[in-house]
Amino acid sequence: MKWIKRTAPMEQSVSEPGLSAYQRALRDRLLAAPVVPAPAPWRPVFEYAYGVPVGGLLGIGFAAHPDSGHDLVMAVSHDGHGLFDAVTGEKIARDRDLDPEDSTPDAVADLTCPGLGPITGSRVRIAGLFGGGLHTTTGDGWTLEVVAPAWPNDRVLLSSDGGLPHAGPHGEKWWHIFHSNYSTFRAAGFSPSGQTIAVATSSDLSLWTRRSGDSHSDAAQV
Repeated sequence: MKWIKRTAPMEQSVSEPGLSAYQRALRDRLLAAPVVPAPAPWRPVFEYAYGVPVGGLLGIGFAAHPDSGHDLVMAVSHDGHGLFDAVTGEKIARDRDLDPEDSTPDAVADLTCPGLGPITGSRVRIAGLFGGGLHTTTGDGWTLEVVAPAWPNDRVLLSSDGGLPHAGPHGEKWWHIFHSNYSTFRAAGFSPSGQTIAVATSSDLSLWTRRSGDSHSDAAQV
């Protein structure tokens, strides 16, 4: 008797439904929008287009300086922890000698790391590789969105029109302010005060502020 080997029937692949005309139009608008400077009153904190280099950046978090009231940004990387003044851009503290149990936010349930410098004794929530998140809106109507019309390259949009779908022209009430086409996106968001925007990738930290840096005029804005 001749035995015939039977093969299992091939499973039919299930394809995702195609984009609708509306979705294609929205994607095309996002793809066509070039990177532009953030509008007034926002200004970049660092002089370089992609911020300050932080090799092996894992995530970032916000705190407030106990004396000046300035927003502070804590950067957590493979090389240690750093603390930046989000108004002046100055690195005000650095710690490379870390307890392994506190070196990365995934070591604890609430994704925090110990503060350093002027915020020693507190803990800072970190958003990035291991999860977490930052504020996406401010109390006076600014919105920050992360979109990927050409995945895996993320784009960061700042707007004053309430967010997507952005009915008006690019550059009027919505602005493409950052394109992560060179490094892996980590996190983006506003500080709790609403005065700072931070964007982190695996290699850089970019900041924008709407505070002047002068302690007297800053106090008037709070």
